[in-house]
Amino acid sequence: MKTILVSAGVAMVLALFGTPLAIRVFTRRGYGQEIREDGPTAHLTKRGTPTMGGAVIVVASLIGYLCGHELTKDTMTWSGLLVLALMTGLGAVGFVDDFIKIYKQRSLGLRSGAKLAGQAVVGAVFAVEVLHHPDGYDITPADAHISFLRDVGPAIGVLPFVLWIVLMIAGWSNAVNLTDGLDGLATGATILVLAAYVLIGIWQLKNDCTVSLTPQCYPIRDPLDLAVVAASVAGACFGFLWWNAPPARIFMGDTGSLALGGVLAGLAVCTKTQLLLVILGGLFVIIIMSVIIQVGSYKMTGRRVFKMAPLQHHFELLGWAETTIVVRFWLIAGLFIALGLGIFYVAWLPG
Repeated sequence: MKTILVSAGVAMVLALFGTPLAIRVFTRRGYGQEIREDGPTAHLTKRGTPTMGGAVIVVASLIGYLCGHELTKDTMTWSGLLVLALMTGLGAVGFVDDFIKIYKQRSLGLRSGAKLAGQAVVGAVFAVEVLHHPDGYDITPADAHISFLRDVGPAIGVLPFVLWIVLMIAGWSNAVNLTDGLDGLATGATILVLAAYVLIGIWQLKNDCTVSLTPQCYPIRDPLDLAVVAASVAGACFGFLWWNAPPARIFMGDTGSLALGGVLAGLAVCTKTQLLLVILGGLFVIIIMSVIIQVGSYKMTGRRVFKMAPLQHHFELLGWAETTIVVRFWLIAGLFIALGLGIFYVAWLPG
């Protein structure tokens, strides 16, 4: 448990004091955000705000994780390292996207096909690797199953599993990316989901099948280290949020949003809660669905359901203040977390 606290604390301090340095460096180099001309007019004042702040989150998370293990002498695990590698790989894809936006001074970076290809490559490598690296009990970081609270049904085979995980990773990284439209919105919502995974990892550790073989136990390879990963990234996000909260002095950019979406997907895969994440991350699901509904409605009927998608911009155009939207969306995210954790706990009870 000390590793969780140390990792989260180190990551938070690094992000809290490292972000102002990043703001100065990015500002000096002109790494400012470009704003969509068709978006809410209030956003035009944000043009030039430093972006790519997600690099701070990624670096602080990695250093926090490493320091936590070094200072407590806990052993790093394959599960934790693979989730962090997934985060870093997707962060690199996002970094390229952000850099193209800055270099060409436009709001569009990588083309959608190129970005999706990058996500697919990183996701496929992760999906293959989690099926390997068994521990002393022959438990791998994941197996070829779809999971909810545990594995559900029979194994689906390696290739379908890889395709499913790639789709899942692309979906969650894009969902967090779409949510990152208002100051602090995606950062705060992600912290809540990561906090839930800290609790899930601790609970799975306490009911580990390698310790006590009961009908309710969890055959998870490294539940404690997955909690450490979640705590490290949450700590980094917490420190970053100090500077990203309205009015934001820096944006995470695609570097951060793709990386954070990858962390959530990776934690869900390795804790065998893939479908539970749909509930825990309910806010992200609502936001990405608003885009799907908007695009589908316009293509089929020529009419738009919302004034603008993603959903947060619809409320902006209705006249809601940005801070009001952010806080209320955080509350909605918290309700989904409570529902998801409630289902996770109740399903564990015998009978």
